[in-house]
Amino acid sequence: MRLKTTFTPADFEALAQTDLSETTCVVFDILRATSSMVTALANGAERIRPVATIEEALAAKAEYPEALLCGERHGQRITAEQAKGTDFDLGNSPREYTAEIVTGKTLITTTTNGTRALRTSLGAREVLVSSFLNLQATIDHLCEASPKRLVLVCGGTFEEAAFEDALAAGAIADAVWNLFTDDSIEDSAQIARALWLAHGASLNASIQHALNARRLLAVPELAADVDFCLQRDTIGQVIRLDPQGWVA
Repeated sequence: MRLKTTFTPADFEALAQTDLSETTCVVFDILRATSSMVTALANGAERIRPVATIEEALAAKAEYPEALLCGERHGQRITAEQAKGTDFDLGNSPREYTAEIVTGKTLITTTTNGTRALRTSLGAREVLVSSFLNLQATIDHLCEASPKRLVLVCGGTFEEAAFEDALAAGAIADAVWNLFTDDSIEDSAQIARALWLAHGASLNASIQHALNARRLLAVPELAADVDFCLQRDTIGQVIRLDPQGWVA
């Protein structure tokens, strides 16, 4: 039994080289990739293909021509200038993923960190896509499944840790703490849990100081994403990345 957290994209490479066959990974990119995926599926999207690069997204679009192209670079929707003449249909704001737009649709998405984190975790026994929106559903599943090894994977901000992802990881760690013995809990999980215990009760106030939140709040059309992504348990679905690389 092991419980650990990874905080930055620097951990992705090591995770990809680890035998994850007996491991459950829970991936967070609170602001905003996993929040957008969870929202899209709750609003009727059929499935989502996360890919690491714009080039991979365009290749997937050629394979699935009816799919919607989604994603961001530097927080903004990917433009034709960035994507060989193709404007993406949607950005990375969860508020864009309405039922009217996504119901019955296949989505292809690439973001700065979140989709990379998901691709890194592909070899795991189970990969869960989580957010504050479906946090309790994720916790309930983990408590029932009681995984032998649990890695809480934070997407991070650029190449650094992200405060909001670490908080979400800490909330999970706190909820499953009693499933693990003291000597099986790594310091990384203790750090995340301590952060949650210190700031979870004042989540919306605390998150205003996070780099990602400050960046979004400075852009009028994206500022509302912060409060949206901090909503607790509005979606009761467990979201998974399947072995073929589809989120559903």
